[in-house]
Amino acid sequence: MNARRWTAGLLATVAAVALVGCTSQGREKTCTTTSDGVIECAPDQRSAPPKLAGELLTGGSYDVSQARGQVVVVNFWGSWCAPCRAEADDLEATYQATKNSGVSFLGINVQDQRDKAKAFEEGRVTYPSLFDPPSKLALALDIPPNSVPATVVLDREGRIAAVIRAAVKQEGLQPIVERIAAEKPASG
Repeated sequence: MNARRWTAGLLATVAAVALVGCTSQGREKTCTTTSDGVIECAPDQRSAPPKLAGELLTGGSYDVSQARGQVVVVNFWGSWCAPCRAEADDLEATYQATKNSGVSFLGINVQDQRDKAKAFEEGRVTYPSLFDPPSKLALALDIPPNSVPATVVLDREGRIAAVIRAAVKQEGLQPIVERIAAEKPASG
């Protein structure tokens, strides 16, 4: 019975994310998709910052708007996801390499149990994660992740600058993060 509920929840989430993906094609089409599938939006193509807030996996709350002025790398992951395990070291290495440049990282744990998610993070990553078992936070994004793992890079104003709908490697992610961190802030 528990497996049925989990499967039903997963199917509902996939359907909801797919619907968001269908309705957000306009925003995605205004951006550029690179040959390796990374969606990148120029500063004048970026929409309003998404509302990403909730309960942290370890307790307490977090709102990504608290990080305005920093580039925020948001990674959607689950302890059950083999590619998420494979990318964890690369995410942590990129975080360590860029955090002194005004870059922060935020995980969003989806379709998971808290104990399994906490065990997954222990010894892998040092940045915080929001606990979002129903995967509702993905719905706040104009360009939804549509997969797990997925990584979204927000600019210093909190707007979506890049979306990667696959596992990342440091050599691919770090140049994107550094390029966005080097952007001049908007005047005014």
